[in-house]
Order: sequence, then structure tokens, then C-alpha cells
Amino acid sequence: MSGILFFGTSTLESIKEFYLSIGATLWLDQKYCIILKHGNLLLGFCQSETCDTNGVITFFYPDRNGVDTAYQRLEDRAQTEPNVNEKFSIYHFFAEDPEERVIEFQCFLHPLEPYEDGVEVLKTRRSIRQYQDKEVPDDVLWKVFEVCRFSPTSRNSQSYYYVVIKDRKTLTYLASLRGEPSAPIGRAPLAVAVVSDPEKSGGYIQDGCIAAYHFMLACRCYGLDTCWIAAMDRPEVKKALNIPEDHYIATITPVGYAVSVPEAPSRRTAEEMVKFD
Repeated sequence: MSGILFFGTSTLESIKEFYLSIGATLWLDQKYCIILKHGNLLLGFCQSETCDTNGVITFFYPDRNGVDTAYQRLEDRAQTEPNVNEKFSIYHFFAEDPEERVIEFQCFLHPLEPYEDGVEVLKTRRSIRQYQDKEVPDDVLWKVFEVCRFSPTSRNSQSYYYVVIKDRKTLTYLASLRGEPSAPIGRAPLAVAVVSDPEKSGGYIQDGCIAAYHFMLACRCYGLDTCWIAAMDRPEVKKALNIPEDHYIATITPVGYAVSVPEAPSRRTAEEMVKFD
């Protein structure tokens, strides 16, 4: 946890209702002080005779859709319409809360270092099948692989490895093997095969699958999108990628930047998924 930003307020309940209405959640309620959470921002308000209104509170979102949705909720409080600030490479607008604090809602128009907390990453990962015509910087990819060193394996065997595929002919070939299910591979600037070695681990299949999902979550942290392509553990794939015949391909996932990110599909409740013996 990095810290909490506190403000004095003379209207604690109305401030609480306002920030909850724009997507914040109540993280802690101490009667005379509340702490709200928005992403990984912790924002505190304490009952006071005076209001602290200096500065700007900034909420930022993964894309323009989040900013536009916030504007639709706050149009009557907005100081400006959403617009692009080329100097700082952001898309944003300003509004005011009930005590006239200035609030900025923005998204960055360039890749970012990881900023989402673990829960947010787990909830927002999506399977992406359409990708922008935009290269993935090598330094970003290496940051992803650095995180992937910590994927768990049976007895710390570290039996998995990654094969990066950038050759367009190879991507097109792999995309053709299963028809539409494998087609996303051909729409991305690169793909990554997640492979495990049975000579290093008796649980090589599990090691490979865990490493694949670890890779996908690491990609999500760095703003990259992926899609699990199944049934790619095939002789012709191994031949094309120079992978030994006895090694296991858990998946080949496209990697890139999504054209658009779909809404989360409906999910079962936790109670429907959990059983106690």
C-alpha cells in the first residue's frame, strides 16, 4: 500500500454518496472519517468545520470509454467536455464535487508501467481476438518475461519456457491450423508459445498451463492483451517452431493491443461456485 490522501469535509455523508455514485467503493468507515477506493487510489475524507479544496483529484481509466462514461454521469458538474491534451498525451475532462473540489477524469494515450492492483487485473483480463496494427516494444516484452520468472512449478523444476513468434509467415501458418479458433494469432503483431519440458518435471503439463496464465496476467499488467488458443500441442506446430517432439505446448497466445475490450460476460455468484464438505 502506498498511502492515503485525506481531505477535511463539512458534509461527510453527501461527499460519501457522491464518490460512491461515480464508481468509488467504501474501503473503510470510521464514523467521522471514511476512506474510499478507486482502482488503487485511496481517498480519505474526515468530518471537519472547514473543507480542504486545494489541488486536483485525478481518476484515470484504461481507455477513453471509462472517461466518456464518467462524463455522461457528471455532465451537469463538468467544467469541460472530454478532449485530448497532446502535451501530456491524455484524454480528459474536469468536473467539481459537491464541495467544489476539482476532479479530473483521464486516460493516458500511451502504454504505462503496471498500476492496477491484483484484484483489478484478475477481474479485467479478457480474451482478445482483434488487435491493433501496432508493434509491441521489446522492452515491454522483456518486463513481462521478468515477471514470468516467478511462475510456480512442481518442486521448483522451472520446466517451462517461452517461444516468441514474430515472423509473419509463421504467424499466418499457425493461425490457419484450427480455422477461426486459431485465427487471432494472425491478427496480432506477435505470438508466444508456452512450452514445458517433461524431462524436468513430472508435472510438466500443470507447470506449462500455470506458466501460460502467469504470462497472460503479466501481459495484462503491462497493457498487453492475449487470448488462450487451445489444441496447439501438435507435431506440425513443433516442427514449425523447432520445439522437441516430447515437449508440451500449453498454448500459443497472440500478444498485442486490443482494438476494443469487451464487457465482462455474466458470471456465477461465488455461492454458486463454492462447496464445503
